[in-house]
Amino acid sequence: MERKARFFWARFARPKKCARINWLADFLLCIRGLIIEIILWYIVLMIAIIGAMDGEIAEFLAVLESKKEEKWTDFTFYTGTIEGRDVLVVKSGVGKVMAALAAQHIIDAYSPEALIFSGLAGGLNPNLEIGDTLVAEDCIQHDLNAISLGFKRGEVPYSPYRILGCDKKLVDLAMGCVPEIGKVLKGRILTGDQFITNRTLKSLQYLYDDLAGDAVEMEGAAVGLVATVNRVPFLLIRIISDRADTYAHMDFASFLPRASRTSLQFIRHILRGLSGLS
Repeated sequence: MERKARFFWARFARPKKCARINWLADFLLCIRGLIIEIILWYIVLMIAIIGAMDGEIAEFLAVLESKKEEKWTDFTFYTGTIEGRDVLVVKSGVGKVMAALAAQHIIDAYSPEALIFSGLAGGLNPNLEIGDTLVAEDCIQHDLNAISLGFKRGEVPYSPYRILGCDKKLVDLAMGCVPEIGKVLKGRILTGDQFITNRTLKSLQYLYDDLAGDAVEMEGAAVGLVATVNRVPFLLIRIISDRADTYAHMDFASFLPRASRTSLQFIRHILRGLSGLS
């Protein structure tokens, strides 16, 4: 409801009280405010679903009903419904900057109820096998390093942002999904502008020791930071496609279609759950 209110109040100034001077104009303003209040009880804002690559959003687009397209620079935003819920689907492109660009535009132009980023990741946690799903409780930018200035790894200097927590309601809904393949774990996602192919290197030991990461990818925490700053709930769901080792590039490409189907299962489950909570 807070997001709904902010969506409307950004466009309409809510009158604080009806002044006695120029009573007719103020009366009409009060009526407008009342009408907006009533609308807020019925409007359902959309859920934004983001993937980095075409293959990560293909399954969503295949089931998207009443599909419409809107362009912004190099991005194409698809709106429609899945499981009866209004959704937006977009390919952000790979990397933190592209993901942040897409996320901020979605928030500015569409005022979504929540952002969900879904796609592939490399496993760090030894309990995660290829085909398993990691639902993020939180995320950190692992390649943000201002340690020499006295900040912790992953901390945005001179800000309160380091560990970015996913929305608990969305996490709980996602954890209730039983996918066709693999098990589901909760944990921490680490984001950086590298495709990790040798997690055992001594130079990457901080992924385990300092950051206690469960999986590594290239977009999630960037979306998480944008969402956190804008006070929009967010969730990251990652299907483990590889072990962030020397075989990562082969596992990643071959596993993408199957992982995308699993992502769709999670999104359907979450959307049904949100409809039940509405």
